[in-house]
Amino acid sequence: MCESVDHEIFMRKAIELAKFGSDSNEGGPFGAVVVRNNKIIGPGGFNRVISSNDSNAHGEIIAIRNAEKCVGTFSLENCDLYTSCEPCPMCLAASYWARIRKIFYAATREDAEAIGFDDSRFYEDLNMNPLGKIVAIQQLGEELRSEAVAVMREWFKKESRVKY
Repeated sequence: MCESVDHEIFMRKAIELAKFGSDSNEGGPFGAVVVRNNKIIGPGGFNRVISSNDSNAHGEIIAIRNAEKCVGTFSLENCDLYTSCEPCPMCLAASYWARIRKIFYAATREDAEAIGFDDSRFYEDLNMNPLGKIVAIQQLGEELRSEAVAVMREWFKKESRVKY
């Protein structure tokens, strides 16, 4: 038996959330929902950057956080993300970490750029040498690396650790 998925319904919900957030001056015109088994489990995902003074409060991030709370785990395997616009690099990375199965989007990053949300520099920056990045990245020596790696190895040996 084939599973029925109505992409239009979920995308329209994401667009509705984008409009709500924009109309209420909470943030930019971006919305998202997370769907599992044809049900929205990550509701209320609209951009809240302005209202929360939180640069990470993108619609996709809010929807992912809400979905994780709903299912009680950080893993959103077998879930799909519907977003009103192609995700920025941060939201894309969050989707990877959440193990989102598939992302559906409506507007493109070029559409977002046309209204002042230009992520192209971020995409370019991800492919650059660490010292040439917008925010320079520098490793601080072998001794500090060894200390940090020791903590990581201790965590790995713990029987009680949550395995990813």
